[in-house]
Parts: sequence; structure tokens; C-alpha cells
Amino acid sequence: MTSWLIGLAIFTVHLLGILSAVLALLSSRTSQGAIAWILSLLTFPYLAVPAYWIFGQPRFYGYVSARGERDSVLRRVLARYCSQVEPFLADARDPDVRAVEQLAQMPMTSGNRAELLIDGQATFDSLFDGIERAEEYVLVQFFIVRNDALGSELKRHLVRAASRGVRVYFLYDEVGSHQLNEGYLRDLAEEGIEVSAFRSSRGFRHRFQLNFRNHRKVLVVDGREGWLGGFNVGVEYLGHHPRHGPWRDTHLKLSGPSVLGLQEAFWEDWHWATGELINLAWQPTLTCEECHSVVIVPSGPADSQDTASLLVQHAIHSARERFWVTSPYFVPDQGVQDALRLAAMRGVDVRIMMPERPDHLLVFLSAFSFLPDMLRAGVKVYRYQPGFLHQKVMLIDDAAASVGTVNLDNRSFRLNFEITAFLPDRQFAAQVRLMLEKDFSDCRRIDIEEITSRPLWRKLLSRAAYLLAPIQ
Repeated sequence: MTSWLIGLAIFTVHLLGILSAVLALLSSRTSQGAIAWILSLLTFPYLAVPAYWIFGQPRFYGYVSARGERDSVLRRVLARYCSQVEPFLADARDPDVRAVEQLAQMPMTSGNRAELLIDGQATFDSLFDGIERAEEYVLVQFFIVRNDALGSELKRHLVRAASRGVRVYFLYDEVGSHQLNEGYLRDLAEEGIEVSAFRSSRGFRHRFQLNFRNHRKVLVVDGREGWLGGFNVGVEYLGHHPRHGPWRDTHLKLSGPSVLGLQEAFWEDWHWATGELINLAWQPTLTCEECHSVVIVPSGPADSQDTASLLVQHAIHSARERFWVTSPYFVPDQGVQDALRLAAMRGVDVRIMMPERPDHLLVFLSAFSFLPDMLRAGVKVYRYQPGFLHQKVMLIDDAAASVGTVNLDNRSFRLNFEITAFLPDRQFAAQVRLMLEKDFSDCRRIDIEEITSRPLWRKLLSRAAYLLAPIQ
């Protein structure tokens, strides 16, 4: 009897492995991911089946269904928003800009002011000053919030705003902020601040969706001012980390109609996390007549297409003179790799800036498996020397630039909720170019000999790490 039960259990596990492999074949977003899952599900089903149902889901189906449930409300709000924002819509005659609008499902607006924030202290001074100016509400969303000196300062400003009668909504990712203790959250809640985690596994039906993250870093004040970019809340982002040293990151402050795009993304995330439909102001505020045009590009695993990857590929293909990109984690999918090589082959100055010092070893090792092909095609790769590089910035010719939260890896492309500000604006692009030129002067350029001369065991380790890229 015991042997019969063991045989039945073995048969069941292998059957589940076969069924899961079929599902992976039908639903995986990349061929690399499909092959990796199918091989492991058929060969090691005892480990691979539970891993697949935790890490292998291609889309955030819970968020998709929640988005469908609220469609009627969402349509009414956005209809009101779109009608009010119509006078501020920029004339997107450029087909490259129209493509970004289609990807974003957001319009390009004019009359915005954009300010680059390239230093941790300057960034948080700007954020805290914005909270102090709040009159109606503050929307706060970070991937990582730590209960350290910087986190405590954020809490003080939020509590002070709440004491003035300002509505404060605080949203954090439960995985990224796993070290955030209950005392911190309780202190916020006791002061009347609405607090919620972004739970990817919310509810019984979606209990296995553990591999999705909300990687957005957004702050909105009264629908008039907004911030986004690479900075999370922790003293390491001020450069106070013994291993990483100085922290190089970029944030962006926006004011004007584009802030409503940031607000809409937060509004959706808050509804998923809490089920609530919060009441916000949707009247655009004109900052200046002839300032920056901006498209806000939210992206994530609830999208019907790979928005973030397509945005990067589109930016590369549209470049004629230069394409410069910075990313702390550089393991792009095949489409982005091919686009980078082709751009370099047609004479575009393609530069990739990444950290010298890794903070995620598998991601760091993965890059060495495909960098030789990049270098042979003429792509220039630089490693930032002074400290840890964490900014996520693109520069396209002298015509456009972007700042956001998207890394060039599978997690950002397909597993994380991200947000990017795309600015087809020559004045802003010139500022970004000056900023990146300074950063490149603090880098060392690597050559192909540095990679190909590595010992065999390191090459094998890099290839193995690259195979895990779809779930990193």
C-alpha cells in the first residue's frame, strides 16, 4: 500500500511538471525563460513545480483582474482627467514621440518644469520641502523604506503634514521594505496617515504571485508637484554605506500637468493594495508657457505588452548620433541586446554605464556572458569608480532623455511595476548630457580582453547566472 502511494505521488509530481511545462511554453514572455522553465520542470519537477508557481507567472493576474473590476470607475476618472488636460496636450507630430504615448497609454503634456536632482541630500531636501508645502494631500511610494535616520526624517515630515490636516497616503513594497518594522508603520498610522503594503500575493487566488515587486519611487503633492527616480529611503542613498561608499543616483522633480500621470499610477497601485478609490484633484496646473514636454510611462507585469523593454528598444532605434544609458543592473533581453549592437554598427555612439562594485552578484556575473558580443559590435561599456551607481537614465541624441526606475534587466522589464519620465526636449537633454559627461569622466572603459581573459570557471559561472536571468 505504501509503495502504491509513493508511486502515485511520483506520478502526480511528474504530471504536474508536464502540465506546468506546457503552461510555461504557452505563457512565458521570453524564449529563454520558456526553455529554462521547461527543462527544469521536466527534469527536476520536485523542486521546479513549486518554484514555477511562485516565480514563473508571466503576468500579475491579480492586478489585471482588479484593473478590470475598476474599469468603469477608472474610465470616468480618466475621462474627466483627459478633458481637463486637453488644453495642455503637446503636439506630438514626431512619430517617435507618438510611439512613446502609445506605449505609455498617457498623453504628452506641455507646460511642465523638470529639475534634475543628482545628489542624495539635494533630492531629499527637495522631497521634504515639497511635503512641507502640501495643503491637501501627499502620496508617498517607495520600494525600500528603512527605519534609520533618513527614514525617521521622512516620518517626521509626514507626521507634521498630517497634523496640519493634510491627507497622507504611504505605500511601500512589502519585499523591498521587509526590514521596516511594525513600530515605524504604527507610528504613522497613529497620526492618521493611511499606510499600506503593496502585496503582490494579496488574496487566496493570488497567493503564489510572490515574484512581482512594486519598484516605483513616487511622491506627489496636491497634484501639482511630483518626484520620481532612483532614490529609495535609507542612509545608504546619502552615501553612508561602508561597502558601497558614495552613492550616485538621479531623481527628477516635475511640476505641471505631467504630475497627474504620476498621480494616476499611484491611484491604481493604492486601489490594488487597499481596494479603496481615493479622492484626488485632477485639475492640471500650468507651470510655464514654454517649458518641458513630458510623457509619464508607467510599466509593469499587468500590461498587455512588455512596456519597459519596448520603450528602451524604441529609444535605441530612434537614436542617430548617441544613445547613452546608465543602469546598476545590466542583463537586458535579446531584443535590447540586438538593438544596442545594431545601433553601434550603424555608427551611433552607444555607451553603457554600470557600477564597478556590484550589490547583486548573480546580476553582475550575468553581464559577462554577453558583453563580448556587445564590445565586438562597437558598444562602449564603462564602470563607475567613485562608489555605487544606481541611476536609471537614457539620453537619445541631443533630442530626448528619460529618468525613472527601470533597470536594464528582466525584473524591471517584466516583473516589476516601474515608472519613467520621458522628455523629448532639447534643453533637458542638454542638461542630462552634461550630467552624464561628468559621470563618464569618473568611469573606466572596459575592453574585450578584460572579459575574454577570465578563467574558465568564471566564464561558466557567468553563463549559469545568465540562465537565471528571467527570475532574477
